[in-house]
Amino acid sequence: MTHEEHPFGRDYWEERYAAPGLAWSGDPNPVLVAEVTPLAPGRALDIGSGEGGDALWLAMSGWHVTGVDISTNALAKARARAESVDGPAAARIRWEQHDLTSWSPEPRSFDLVTSQFMHLPGSARSVLFRALAAAVAPGGTLLIVGHDVSEADAGEHRAHFRELMFGVDDVLAAIGDAELEVEVAESREREAPAAHDSATPVRDVVVRATRPVRPPAAG
Repeated sequence: MTHEEHPFGRDYWEERYAAPGLAWSGDPNPVLVAEVTPLAPGRALDIGSGEGGDALWLAMSGWHVTGVDISTNALAKARARAESVDGPAAARIRWEQHDLTSWSPEPRSFDLVTSQFMHLPGSARSVLFRALAAAVAPGGTLLIVGHDVSEADAGEHRAHFRELMFGVDDVLAAIGDAELEVEVAESREREAPAAHDSATPVRDVVVRATRPVRPPAAG
């Protein structure tokens, strides 16, 4: 599958991020902050890094971050903003352009793998989530957050988006063979953003899992 076979492929994101200013708030995602703050900093992979709000927060918290996005325009904005906000933190971020339908990270190489609202069609999403789970190093954490597919049935605001949304069970099925210990797997309610066309709270899928550190085999 190429990145133009679904409605939010590379051309869409390049055009969106080519517009002046920020497409998003620039703030880190709240679930990322809540789930990652207790962790000791290490090597982090931020998938679908966009304009870099999550990557910058991680770097400012002491992580060495690889931010990956399909859009070169997004990466350019992210790099420039990080350098203007916090030079030392920006130096701890490496920005990489990849099409996530055809690229996967090195297995067992990151202490944190975070995917915040990274939405692909079903088969490509499962392949990606499986690869992200494989990229978690021993002792590391996988954090996947996305719009709950139940939201597509709650109103018109995301009905067109249904093919790209997922549920907790979809994530668990994709990462089931990765030998991770699932610590959080839930549909979590949050207040709707100001731009939302409804006052009804929205729901996010939140899955956090860790790779156990196995003791060396007895000789």
